Amino acid sequence: MTATAPPFGPPPSVPAIRRPLAAAGLLAALLGVVFGLLLAVAGPASAHAALTGSDPQDGAVVATAPKQVTLTFSEQVAVDKGSIRILDPNGKRADTEAAPLDLHSGSTVKYGVALHTGLPDGTYTVAWQAVSADSHPVSGAFTFSIGAPSETTVALPDDEAGGGLVGTLYGIARYAAYAGFIVLAGGAAFVLACWQRGAGARPLQRLVVRGWMTLTVATLAMLLLRNPYTGSGKLADAFDLDGLQAVLDTKPGAALVSRLLLLGASALFIAVLFGAYAKREDEREKKDLTFGLAAGGTVIAAGIAGTWALAEHASTGIQPGIAMPVDVLHLLAVATWLGGLAALLVALYRTPDVTPDAVRRFSRIAFCAVLVVVATGIYQSWRQLGSWSALTGTGYGQLLLVKVGLVAVLVGVASFSRRWTGRLAAGGGAVTETRAAETGAEAGAETGAETGAGAGMEADVATASSSGDSTAQDPARADPARAAQLARQKAAVATAEKKRVRDADPDRSGLRRSVLAEVGVAVALLAVTTILTSTEPGRTEEEAARASNAAAAPAVSGPVNLTLPFDTGGQNGKGTVRMDIDPGRTGTNALHLWIEDSQGKAMDVPEVKLALTLKSKDIGPLPVVPVRLTEGHWTSSGLQIPMAGDWTVAATVRTSDIDQTTVDKNVKIG
Repeated sequence: MTATAPPFGPPPSVPAIRRPLAAAGLLAALLGVVFGLLLAVAGPASAHAALTGSDPQDGAVVATAPKQVTLTFSEQVAVDKGSIRILDPNGKRADTEAAPLDLHSGSTVKYGVALHTGLPDGTYTVAWQAVSADSHPVSGAFTFSIGAPSETTVALPDDEAGGGLVGTLYGIARYAAYAGFIVLAGGAAFVLACWQRGAGARPLQRLVVRGWMTLTVATLAMLLLRNPYTGSGKLADAFDLDGLQAVLDTKPGAALVSRLLLLGASALFIAVLFGAYAKREDEREKKDLTFGLAAGGTVIAAGIAGTWALAEHASTGIQPGIAMPVDVLHLLAVATWLGGLAALLVALYRTPDVTPDAVRRFSRIAFCAVLVVVATGIYQSWRQLGSWSALTGTGYGQLLLVKVGLVAVLVGVASFSRRWTGRLAAGGGAVTETRAAETGAEAGAETGAETGAGAGMEADVATASSSGDSTAQDPARADPARAAQLARQKAAVATAEKKRVRDADPDRSGLRRSVLAEVGVAVALLAVTTILTSTEPGRTEEEAARASNAAAAPAVSGPVNLTLPFDTGGQNGKGTVRMDIDPGRTGTNALHLWIEDSQGKAMDVPEVKLALTLKSKDIGPLPVVPVRLTEGHWTSSGLQIPMAGDWTVAATVRTSDIDQTTVDKNVKIG
């Protein structure tokens, strides 16, 4: 009678349990910190198109009701019937509620809405919402008054487009989509290029499949949330079929649908990789299948990466024809690097037989991927920033500095991993694997002896030999369940001992710790990158600021008054030019100019000339020759101001045949 052994062999030691739990806890803590950073920093998506001008302007008071209200943007936007609304002081629609008129002229992006006739005096509110060319929502509101300002019942919205609960969920889905793609593409690349035996490893299979599931679920969530994200902001509208149909007709919607179709093809790729490929034994057939899977997988991964390039930063701005393929290459390199790190971490912690050669191959591939990431990142940074001032003076530039710092930290940690890889490849790892296998076999034999299973099986075999009983010659026939139990015991003991010896290898343990640190930094890097892709690029932010300043310059309402001291250098050459430009707006203005001496008395001079220049638009100088009305008083009734802006008014005063001077001053005219 044989003794019954424990079904799973001896329990692991307490330190052996604590080490994986501690590592998992550290990684979970890093994930929690990063998601907290993502939720804290990622507010409403910054608009990548900005309102640069309007007519009437914000806060303006116009004498009569305009026929329409026009809005000017820094880049192309998508608008629909309800994108621009004009509300009277009582909150009722003052516009005709028709689709906005396309008033584009050259590179100027302008839309207008017609107003009802006979609008009463009071303060009117302009509320607008659109989607910029790189798929991010933009919104805002301002007021103008007819006749005189009045009280209004309309409250300007506090929330920006893309904010609230829907914006938060959409941001989480975007982060999950990036993470899923990196794990899916990088994990598959690690198996094909670094460790082909890993195709049969269940932990790696689960990692890649979970990456596919994460990307698929996140893409579906983004598709459903797209309508409320760019529209009402209400979560219930995610299931509005009409809204979903409208999303499918947009460029971002088409990109998300294309991604889902490519994910269907990637599911077939995964089935072959972890099915037929993992079971293939013939080396020649496996080599051919490796090439086919690598080629097909690259095409699918490039297609999925292209869905981001098609609908986000790379598709708008300068050089989109170059930026889009560069963006695809950047995403593929990031996935190869960071996704491969995740696969390597799983292999080091969950599989007992990852080889030093696989680690060394991944080290070389990761180094090449880092070079590609740096090269493409430099181009993207130049394209999105445009100037050194944008690097520190814009939110995009500051986030980019954080990203560069994290990349530097990641590369620094990777240098330690390369050291451990070199030591592991020097022979320590191979010896450890061999020793683990030998020790595991010895442990299995010892366990069998302790339980009496070996003695019992020998007695059965001896009895069978003497009696000629064919059933006794095969103990499995006598008790198949017992034989299966013994096999599981031996396998469990061998695996546990193999893992114990592997964990005792200082080179392999050091590599695992450094790779875990790399993955933690990579998770933070991915969070910053996700926030960066929803932040207005520095180039467009600065251009919009300049355009807004130019448009805001003519906010002065009413006559423009100027005082310009002068000194021609001759006798009695000192004096002052006083000037009134009425009404101080675009179009025809009346100019009155008075010249006074140093005592404040009217001063008669032979000649006065004016010139107006709008430097921001390269307009001018526009000459103005006023007519002498009386001593010290000059006038011009036909002064034309073609465009509102920050004008430079230069006055040339001649006090004698040889004494004259030119003085100038900047003034906002609108």
